[in-house]
Amino acid sequence: MTQDASTSPANDAALSPDALVARSLEAALTVRDLAASVAWYRDVAGFAVDREHHRDGRLLAVRVSAGAVNILLVQDDGAKGLDRVKGAGFSLQITTEQDIDALAARVRSRGGEFATEPATVMGTRMFRLRDPDGFLFTIAAPREA
Repeated sequence: MTQDASTSPANDAALSPDALVARSLEAALTVRDLAASVAWYRDVAGFAVDREHHRDGRLLAVRVSAGAVNILLVQDDGAKGLDRVKGAGFSLQITTEQDIDALAARVRSRGGEFATEPATVMGTRMFRLRDPDGFLFTIAAPREA
């Protein structure tokens, strides 16, 4: 017998009146080169620049968006060392109703490099990208029934 997501044990906590019921997740990523990262998210991955954050006339962060997904790209200030590893052991998944193969072709035509080529994995069509700082993104279609 299979369970749908609404009745799976992982969602039992959501039935509790004390449980967190979230509507979205946004991420803030510290990047080595803000201009290069903004260009990659905009020109390769297909995000739109949504908002710029300045302090004392200096650009500190840029929010990029794709549908309901928002990512804040923050310029690394170097306090912890500019050469530190970013993105290791961390990945984000973005789900879309769009055609995964068409998206992958667009990313490839814009110079994007895949961490994982488009494939169907456990009923989900997906591919993985790594941004200029090493953050890994899975772009996936909803799981087939």
